[in-house]
Formats: sequence, C-alpha cells, structure tokens
Amino acid sequence: MIEIPARQGKALRLRRGQEARVVNSKGQQVVDTWAFNAADLTEFMSMEHSRVAIGRIIPGIGDALVTNRRRPILTLIEDTSGGIHDTLFAACDRWRYELLGAQGYHDNCTDNLAAAMAGLGLVPPETPAPLNLFMNIPVVDGNHVEVRPPVSTPGGYVTLLAEMDCVAAFSACPQDMVPVNGLAMRPTEAHFEILD
Repeated sequence: MIEIPARQGKALRLRRGQEARVVNSKGQQVVDTWAFNAADLTEFMSMEHSRVAIGRIIPGIGDALVTNRRRPILTLIEDTSGGIHDTLFAACDRWRYELLGAQGYHDNCTDNLAAAMAGLGLVPPETPAPLNLFMNIPVVDGNHVEVRPPVSTPGGYVTLLAEMDCVAAFSACPQDMVPVNGLAMRPTEAHFEILD
C-alpha cells in the first residue's frame, strides 16, 4: 500500500491490464485522479469526453473513462465507497484559494499534479479536469451544484483498470475551506496499491 500524504500527490506508471486500487483510508478524503497516455502525455483522461461516452456525470462500475481522443484509458471495475464521485469540478489551484480568502500560498491539487509528475521526470502538458474520487457534488434542481461531504466510509475504495499504458496521478485534496473533505474540513492521507 502506497501512501498519498495529506495535501500532497503521487504518480505512477501503469501497464495496460494493471489495476490500481485507490483507498479512502479515513473515509472523507477526496482524491483527484488523472491519467495520461504513457507514450504521449498530450492524450489524457478527459472528464468532458468521458461524460459523453458514459452518458452520465458519475461513473459506475464497468464505465470506461476516455481520453481527449475518445479512447478508453481507465475503467472503473470495483467501488465500495458508496459510488459518489465528481466529474464536474476543476482541480483546486492558487486562484481558487485566493477567491475563498486564503492568505499566502495554499497547497492545491494543480501543484500536486505537477510535483507528482516531476517525481517521474515528467511535465504534464496542462492540468486536465480530474476524476474527483469520493467527491460529493450533487446537481440540485437540475442546474445548481453544491459542495457536500463525501458519503464514503473508512477503507472504501475504487479499483481502476488501465486500458492502455499510462501514467496515473493522485492528489489527496488539500481543500480545508469548504467541506469537500468532510465537515471537519481536515484533509487526510489516502492510499493506493497496484494489483497485478
């Protein structure tokens, strides 16, 4: 089991056919998740393309998330977390925290992605909108979005199957100004493991 430290990111390479299990260790931690084609980082998992491909805004078991070239890159094959994830919100960044009133630098998922990829000697071409695992952003009245605490419980997980050789990156979201990571607004670590 590999730790994604609280407020930080990790990246790894997955071969086609490998599975990555992402564990919500404490139960209330959102994990921003990205995947890039290992052979060409300009092809990456795209939430806007994936919503079209699966026909809904929350992926379920058996749904293939696709790239900006509409090719499957990760398939959700297991989910014990309650099945609530987000494909609408962009990764948090310095500007998001400035708008929320943060003073000075605030850890954020955009920087966590860059740092995680740098750990592999890679530079992401941009920060795509992530698959926000465990994040609870319901659409209310057909048009408004709300930030609510995750429904997942400690130890809940999702398992993702790599449909191509890819680089996967994860960020234990540092959001502590709205209840993305639970009502306590206290980011924690998460974990992942590779299942061969």
